[in-house]
Amino acid sequence: MAVTSSLGEIAIETNLKQFLLVLSVSLSVATLPQIVSWFRHIPYTLLLVIVGLGLALFDIRLVNLSPGLILSIFLPPLLVEAAWNLQWSKLKQDLVPICLFAIVGVLISIAGVAFGLHQLAGLSLTTALLLGASLSATDPVSVTALFRELGVEKRLSVLMEGESLFNDGVAVVAFSFLVAFSLGTSELAVQPILSQFLQVVGIGVGIGSLMGFGISYLTQRFDLPLVEQSLTLVSAYGTYMITEDLGGSGVIGVVTTGLILGNFGSRIGMNPRTRVIVSEFWEFLSFFVNSIVFLLIGDQIRFAVLGENLSTIALTIGAMILTRAIAIYGLSWVSNRVAQSDIPVPDQTILWWGGLRGSVSIALALSIPVLLPEREKIIATVFGVVLFTLLVQGLTIQPLLKILNLLGNQPIRQRYAEAIARQTALQRVLQYLGTIENRPGIDPEVYRDQTALVQGELTNLQTEIDQLLDEHPDLQNLIACQLQAELQAIETETYAEFVRAGQLNRELSPCLQQVTAGQNKSAMREANDN
Repeated sequence: MAVTSSLGEIAIETNLKQFLLVLSVSLSVATLPQIVSWFRHIPYTLLLVIVGLGLALFDIRLVNLSPGLILSIFLPPLLVEAAWNLQWSKLKQDLVPICLFAIVGVLISIAGVAFGLHQLAGLSLTTALLLGASLSATDPVSVTALFRELGVEKRLSVLMEGESLFNDGVAVVAFSFLVAFSLGTSELAVQPILSQFLQVVGIGVGIGSLMGFGISYLTQRFDLPLVEQSLTLVSAYGTYMITEDLGGSGVIGVVTTGLILGNFGSRIGMNPRTRVIVSEFWEFLSFFVNSIVFLLIGDQIRFAVLGENLSTIALTIGAMILTRAIAIYGLSWVSNRVAQSDIPVPDQTILWWGGLRGSVSIALALSIPVLLPEREKIIATVFGVVLFTLLVQGLTIQPLLKILNLLGNQPIRQRYAEAIARQTALQRVLQYLGTIENRPGIDPEVYRDQTALVQGELTNLQTEIDQLLDEHPDLQNLIACQLQAELQAIETETYAEFVRAGQLNRELSPCLQQVTAGQNKSAMREANDN
């Protein structure tokens, strides 16, 4: 017994040392752009992959990357963080194209990659299908981070993040069925596939909804920020494990919980301060997990094995890019006509090229049973394709945005926002000076000097704001959008206060949001008619 206990303590200590080593390297990489300005041109997640590749080149392995580690430990917080920050109002506007990309697009990807590899590379149909399923889930974390940094239109991020959230679940379901088919425990027919899909999705949505709404109403009864923050963390892992144990999709369950907590629970059950605390917690957790995952992706590369499967990797990349193009351009055409979603061709091009693959693909490949033939070939091919998407597609997305004229005017917007913030702050200072004008002990001369100083700065700021608006008329759209968001936030928060006070039994849908959406649709119809 003492020996067993001692071995357990040694294992824990070893794992802790490995974890701290990985974390230290990741945080060191995070500081590089602050020291060397050139590194600021590379998204942080891609920089981690490059550093991991450098370690792999010298055969320095930080830790063994297991699929269970990614799916069970790393994936739930990443999914909740993305779902928490995805506004349902924006997601609902593009729900048709997102569902088309996430469901039909995954099927096109699996079928296209499998057909290409089976016909051109001579792989068995089983191996080709497993490869297609492993690579059908997109992971655009680095791309959406770049979007935020460059001020790219918010809708592009919503489309990419929404597709990624939903297609993770679809890809995992499809992969699980194909593994069962490869082992001979399931048949490749429409009815069993559809039945299993509905079962796992239904269980996922059901458990996710119960967990999300349950915690939302629970947090409505008290105001304890740290407890509410902890409950959201418990919900992420609890939903995943319970759903998986019941035969559902843990990914879909966690996404459902995150969407409910972020769009409903955070409004009726949390005050503004608590929402900020919880949001910052999930932002930190996402940074923390992504730092580890992307570093380990590069660190786990085996260059010798990649070289042996180079031709298969190249064919897979070609098939994947081609099927992605068919899915995005074809389904966007359908969506534009059926749902009038109006996704322009430049946006479609970014959606096509920005469909990177990442940790989910690697976890699925590593989870293939050892009994299946060509398992090592599948794993090597998936690693090679993921590496290509992260380094080639990930590093060329910014030049492509520039070519397509989709780069946002983030520096100008930031300058305008800072000027407005300074103006607001100095106006409050001026108001405060007005309240202490006759306070005993204040020298009138000092008071006049301070007042003149503040008024002078306010005049300079107003001149700067007027100049920005004259030189950049598109800032008027930003002002209008900000005003709409502020008004909708006030209306929504008011309903939430009534719910918390017990005067309403449910939160009402925002009137302003519906009116604004109606006005936008009318404007689009008028533009189309003209």
